Amino acid sequence: MEEEKEEVKKFDKDFKVATVKMVLEGKQSMASVARDIGVKASTLRNWKRGYLQTKGDAFPGSGYQTPLEAENTRLRRELARVTQERDFLKKAAAYFAAHEKKNIS
Repeated sequence: MEEEKEEVKKFDKDFKVATVKMVLEGKQSMASVARDIGVKASTLRNWKRGYLQTKGDAFPGSGYQTPLEAENTRLRRELARVTQERDFLKKAAAYFAAHEKKNIS
């Protein structure tokens, strides 16, 4: 007995925004809109929540980041680089300090 996997539907940003606006304007209920486009009402609720929280940055898509996420990623990379530089300088300072003691004696 083989189980059939439900095909994952993908909707672009413009479609999601238009759908959420239709719900927000009260033209149709959330349940009827969800039924019409073939998604669960919970999915449409998540779209609405995301839209209301982020407005223009809603639905960035797969692999895209919101400006806040992009800044966070940039800062994490910079922190990793600076941490490596600091660790390298610590090791270099310890190396030269050890060799300086040998040369003095």
